Amino acid sequence: MTHTEIDQLVKTFIVDTASGPVDARIQQVVVRLLSDVFKAVEDLDLTATEVWKGIEYLAEAGASHELGLLAAGLGLERFIDIRADEAEAKIGLTGGTPRTIEGPLYVAGAPVSKGFARLDDGTEEKDAEILFMQGTVYGADGKPLPNAQVEVWHANLMGNYSFFDKTQSAFNLRRTIITDAQGRYQFRSIMPVGYGCPPEGTTQRLLDKLGRHGRRPAHIHFFVTDAGHRKLTTQINIDGDAYLWDDFAFASREGLVPAVVRVNDPKELAARDVSKPFASIDFDFRLLADKPNAPAAEVDRIRAAA
Repeated sequence: MTHTEIDQLVKTFIVDTASGPVDARIQQVVVRLLSDVFKAVEDLDLTATEVWKGIEYLAEAGASHELGLLAAGLGLERFIDIRADEAEAKIGLTGGTPRTIEGPLYVAGAPVSKGFARLDDGTEEKDAEILFMQGTVYGADGKPLPNAQVEVWHANLMGNYSFFDKTQSAFNLRRTIITDAQGRYQFRSIMPVGYGCPPEGTTQRLLDKLGRHGRRPAHIHFFVTDAGHRKLTTQINIDGDAYLWDDFAFASREGLVPAVVRVNDPKELAARDVSKPFASIDFDFRLLADKPNAPAAEVDRIRAAA
């Protein structure tokens, strides 16, 4: 069957059969995607078994809540970010902190602190490297932004996230920090580690077929928001990680790998009220001004809430 014939067939199936109110956008998307699937079946000569195995795979990935992970691993989430960067650049919105993927593990409702927060609950401190991270949130005019909101979340030493990992305390390694009068934020936590896709999960099974690993470098996620500015979704990666530039989710970007400083000066330890050396990361966020003609910076998607 030719592509033209397939287009006509899809129109017959989807458009010509409509007998009630039609959501034109949904119809447009379904017609395009279904046409592309039909053409792939034809061009690749997919067997009925291959088609149904694909459907079964997607059903299993959905049932195991791995479709968000799959979107990251196949580059779909990064592609959406690339398009957002291009759309902003076209209307002159440049120079802010680079965006990168949100991932599937955000949880709304983290406790709110002013200026400073401790993220970890202390249960892993004896085995972990203590981390202090601090910086300033700047607006589009280059001035610090008091009362900006910095949401932060990251994995524990097992590569797991609280809420999804029921062995962790509520909101462990998750906080919302409101910047102080000078636009500054600071938090104490533990140094996160890199981790991989569930080895027996649907995402890793497909990656194995593609000859790809499912590893992520150690990283820390952020949402940064302030009135009159575009919401920033980003993450920093920990310098020195073996997978720093080989992230299966394609989230590593220049400008998001700050230096990690190891501190062992007794005076500094005393000032931070810690008894062992710690790591320190300085990182400033620079937000872009919101514009009426700018694409939406807030992504409407289902997120967990505790």
